[in-house]
Amino acid sequence: MQASGATLSSSADSKAAVSDALLAWYDTHARRLPWRKLPGEERQHPYRVWLSEVMLQQTTVAVVGPYYARFLERWPRVEDLAAADDADVMAAWAGLGYYARARNLLACAREVARLGAFPSTEQGLRQLPGLGDYTAAAVAAIAFDQRAVVVDANVERVVARLFAIDTPLPAARPAIRVATDRITPDRRAGDFAQGMMDLGATICTVKAPRCLLCPLRPHCIGYGQGEPERLPVKAAKKPKPVRKGRAFWIERDGCVLLVRREGKGMLGGMRALPDDGWSARMDGQGAPMDTAWRSGGVVRHGFTHFDLELQLMLCGSPEIGSLPRELELGEWWPLSDIEAAGLPTVFAKAARLALAERQGREG
Repeated sequence: MQASGATLSSSADSKAAVSDALLAWYDTHARRLPWRKLPGEERQHPYRVWLSEVMLQQTTVAVVGPYYARFLERWPRVEDLAAADDADVMAAWAGLGYYARARNLLACAREVARLGAFPSTEQGLRQLPGLGDYTAAAVAAIAFDQRAVVVDANVERVVARLFAIDTPLPAARPAIRVATDRITPDRRAGDFAQGMMDLGATICTVKAPRCLLCPLRPHCIGYGQGEPERLPVKAAKKPKPVRKGRAFWIERDGCVLLVRREGKGMLGGMRALPDDGWSARMDGQGAPMDTAWRSGGVVRHGFTHFDLELQLMLCGSPEIGSLPRELELGEWWPLSDIEAAGLPTVFAKAARLALAERQGREG
C-alpha cells in the first residue's frame, strides 16, 4: 500500500498548490448544472443543494436533471415538500430508484419545516433524518461555505490517484478521507468540492483519464507512477443472487389493479402490481386468487444486492367479489394513463410487457 501522501509534501504550501490549481481550473471549467451557482455567483439555496445531492446518490446527472426540475416546479420550497402527500412524492420519484431516499426526503423536509430552516453547520445537518456524512458535508460546503470534507465517488477516484492510495476499496476510504481533508482549503470549500466532482466526472474519469488536461497532474503520484487508471483498486465483486417471483396483471373495464406496497422495505410506499412476495424470499407465494392465468413473459431487473426474474401472469375481467379483500382495497388505474401511476421501474417494465401482449392479441 502506498501510504497516504508518502511522496506528496504535507506542507501548507503543497496543500495550497493543489487547492489553488483546482480552484483556478474550476473557475474556468465549472459545469453549468440546474442546481449549481457558478463561481462568483450568490450561493445556492440549501433546499436546492440538498434536493440535488439526495437525487444524485447512485444516479447520473443526466437522469436527475428532469426529476429535479419537476420537483422544484411542484414543490418550490422545503415547506411545500414537507406538506406534500407521501403518495404524490413517491410517484414523482418513480424511476430514480433507491426509494428509501424518497422516504428520507419527506422525513427530512418535515423536520426542516419544523425547525424553520436548514441547520447551517455540518454537525447540525447530520442530525436531520436521512442525512449521512457525505450529504451533510456537501450541503455545509456548497450552501453555507463551511469547510467540510466532501467525498463522493468522483472525489474518491481523484484522491486515490493523486496520493496513489492502492488499498482496495472499501478499506481505502478512511485513508482517502484523510487525504481529502489535507487538501481541502479553508476558503471556497464549496467551490473546491464541486471542482473535485467536476474533475472526476470530466477529466479524471474511470477509464482513459485525460491526464494531460488535468490541473493536478504536477502533483499526482499516480500519474508519476505511470498507471493512474488502475486506481482506485476495487475488490472483486461477488456474484449477486437471483430471486424469482411473479407479478399479477389483473384487468377490468380498461383498468389494471394496482396496490400500495407497505411503507417500509423494498419499494416501500410505491404503487405496484400485486406480487407473490419476492422481495422477502427467494421464491414467492401463490397467486392472489383462483382463476385462469396465462403467462405474459419474464421481466429481468437488477437491484443493488440481487437480480430479479419476475414472471408476469395475466388475467382479464375477474368477477366482482372474486378478489381477496386485500386486493379489493387496491385501485383500478386506467390503462390509458398508466405512465402517471408512478410505478417503480421493475413494475413499469412489467406494465409495458402486459400492454404489448394486449396489443398483440387485439391487433
